[in-house]
Amino acid sequence: MQNTEDININKELCADCVHDNRLLIFIVAYNAENTIESVLKRIPSLLLDLYEVEVLIIDDSSQDDTFRKSELVRRAKLIPFKLTVLYNPVNQGYGGNQKIGFHYAIENNFDWVALVHGDGQYAPECLPELVNVLATGEADVVFGSRMIEKKGALKGGMPLYKFVGNKILTTYQNAMLGSNLSEFHSGYRLYSIDTLKKIPFNLNSNDFHFDTEIIIQLIFAKQRIKELPIPTFYGDEVCHVNGIKYAWDVFKATLLAKVQPFHIFYDQKYDCKPVETALDGSATNELYISALFEQEITPKSTILLVGKVPEKLQTYLCDTGHIISVKNAQFFNEEIDKNNTFDYIFLFDECGIVHNPDEFMDRLLQTSKYSPHIKICLTVANIGFILTRILLLFGRFSYTRRGIINLNSLHFFTLRSAKNLFQQNGFTVSEIRGLPIAYSSLFSSAMLVNGLTSLHNFLIKIRKSLFSFQFVFFVSPPPSLQYLLLTAMEVSGQKSASITENSNNQTVPVSENFLDS
Repeated sequence: MQNTEDININKELCADCVHDNRLLIFIVAYNAENTIESVLKRIPSLLLDLYEVEVLIIDDSSQDDTFRKSELVRRAKLIPFKLTVLYNPVNQGYGGNQKIGFHYAIENNFDWVALVHGDGQYAPECLPELVNVLATGEADVVFGSRMIEKKGALKGGMPLYKFVGNKILTTYQNAMLGSNLSEFHSGYRLYSIDTLKKIPFNLNSNDFHFDTEIIIQLIFAKQRIKELPIPTFYGDEVCHVNGIKYAWDVFKATLLAKVQPFHIFYDQKYDCKPVETALDGSATNELYISALFEQEITPKSTILLVGKVPEKLQTYLCDTGHIISVKNAQFFNEEIDKNNTFDYIFLFDECGIVHNPDEFMDRLLQTSKYSPHIKICLTVANIGFILTRILLLFGRFSYTRRGIINLNSLHFFTLRSAKNLFQQNGFTVSEIRGLPIAYSSLFSSAMLVNGLTSLHNFLIKIRKSLFSFQFVFFVSPPPSLQYLLLTAMEVSGQKSASITENSNNQTVPVSENFLDS
């Protein structure tokens, strides 16, 4: 931790923002009558020189005198801070109590909230250094970690089984979430209020794994998290956590959060990615692009790219000598110039097929009406994917931002129904490829990604309709009536001109019978 000289330096650096920022020190308390007064008195008074500070205690329906002792401290003004003491008439649980305190911080326009436990396990003396990280804008969230200093937690009295469990769960969570935290399970946390406003923490569990769920939300929302080492102290406090249940809850929450963007499972509380990235289909696009690269594209072709087109594909097509035109989906509403024909159309983001398939087919036919030899390529999500079938069997049907059943989808397709849709509108389906799940978005290990992708591709070969996460369709339109009429007129004109030319160049033979007469 910082020494006195360091704190004085920080005090000078923050001198210009004295009382410009408001800090809420939020103490969650349950049966903490023996420790609550000590915790309050240990809060460093120098915080008042830097910030406008209020301390909030919420007693979660304790069975002892926690509330009374807290209230007596407030009345006797034993601490230099404004102190507010609240009591939940019905126990809300560890997570539920936090929700109330965070809501209080938001409603009362604080800038930061520091979560401290009423049992004294987390040292209030560390608050100046932890708050300073938020005050200087180094992070959006600060965690006090007991695991940064090697074996520091054990020296502080953490039971060995808790130490090992903490390490195992944290390793699992880092692997699943792509994070690099030293500890997921510290209750010493400081949040920027602006950050809390960005995540639906109110939807989280009221139980102890609330702390895991809010970290997942912070990671998904791309908030900056910084950890600082804190001392560990285990005293005579009573542990209210059921370790087995807690470990299972943490394992399950992390797993469901990891896979939910792909509609394996979906939970609204984890749907907190920034808008600009939430709808990004780059992982699936990579697989789609790979399928396009494997196609034998005629040299120097004219290619229309519609939708959110990856720059990688544009660069590749230009470098290989093709002429490309990039349009958004509104292109389908434009009048088609018969002189502006294309050899290929590559469609991204499904471009409307999930909204109104019949209208989409009409637009596709109109776009290609003067190009009957055009080749069209697009992806279609497979509602018949094996995991979706299993979920439907158990009555789970929920929308997500991405995946098979996403927020933009009004219509869903199996392999057969998608193929029929094209054929009923006269398209010739030349090839259908199955795509696996984009495992690169789920796991960071290249070996694991490659292994799962290979296995999934093998299953797709066995039964495409069951194991494909998406289909890539390669289709060609039927000759349109406009094209057939235009072609007939052009060819007729050419033939007529040919007859005229032949007539002018050819001498009409005179019949011998005519001469005899």
